[in-house]
Amino acid sequence: MSKIKLSLGCWNYDRTRALMDGSVQPDGIDLNYLNMPVEETFFRMMRHREFDAAELSLSSYTVSRSKSEQPFIAIPVFPSRFFRHSCIYVNADAGIREPKDLIGKRIGTPEYQMTAPVWIRGILSDHYGVPVDSVTYYTGGVEETGRLEKVKLDLPANIRVQPIGPTQTLSQMLLDGEIDALHTARMPSSFMTGGGRVKRLFENYVEVEKQYYRDTGIFPIMHTVAIRREVYEANRWIAQSLNKAFVEAQRRTYEDLRETAALKTMLPWAGAQYEQACKEMGDDFWPYGLESNRKCLETFLRYHHEQGLSKRLLTPDELFAPEALESFKI
Repeated sequence: MSKIKLSLGCWNYDRTRALMDGSVQPDGIDLNYLNMPVEETFFRMMRHREFDAAELSLSSYTVSRSKSEQPFIAIPVFPSRFFRHSCIYVNADAGIREPKDLIGKRIGTPEYQMTAPVWIRGILSDHYGVPVDSVTYYTGGVEETGRLEKVKLDLPANIRVQPIGPTQTLSQMLLDGEIDALHTARMPSSFMTGGGRVKRLFENYVEVEKQYYRDTGIFPIMHTVAIRREVYEANRWIAQSLNKAFVEAQRRTYEDLRETAALKTMLPWAGAQYEQACKEMGDDFWPYGLESNRKCLETFLRYHHEQGLSKRLLTPDELFAPEALESFKI
């Protein structure tokens, strides 16, 4: 019997590489793995639905779940996670010394609905007393002009968001003081080339992020894996098949990280960093599945709703294909 041919848009991660090179193959699926940076994958999937399945921004996916059409259904696999305290950049002359100094300021963000800024805004509100509606947000490309929101937003009146000009970029605006701070996923080039005029809000971000994890138990989820609704409805078994394959690919990566005979990554102290991660976060420090991520997802969904991106408060169970949430027992 021939396998179903499916396309998957996803970046080249260590935890998904076995799917890309074919050493792990989903049951019953002939997978065409298209290796692309996340911005391209998200744009093409959200705008044109070009792939059968794709890595998707958790926020963009959640926005889609709030719409009547609901074009995608996800599996509880999270190829990208990231502590985002390191991703708040400030103009050195803006008078921002601590988080509360952000109140009343002009904040750049590539897209208001991006997952990284959703987490940043939520963390600043919950842990540092910076209300989401206490600043004005400016949206546009960090390094290139012409970037727009991938999905149409309908925000409450108290959330102030405006696009930057057609010839402006957020990186340059931050350097020039036209905005005071930037919430972003990618490091702006002006941080490296600006001669100290662009700084991180949390310069000791590693310790700040470790303490955040100790306090909350949350390792923020950035991306999930979503299947086009019509593809899923035609063969609902592919949700579990893909889920199993992603889990197996990740298991092999954990094995590589534990290897001590030779380094499988080019980081000189990778073994020590792995041991430290296990000590801080447990052996499965990058968990897949619903239950082990329930608190993280509940927190994100609350932020999403509080920030006007979802009209009602969704639950984690609503996000995922039920076939990928349970398995058989022997």
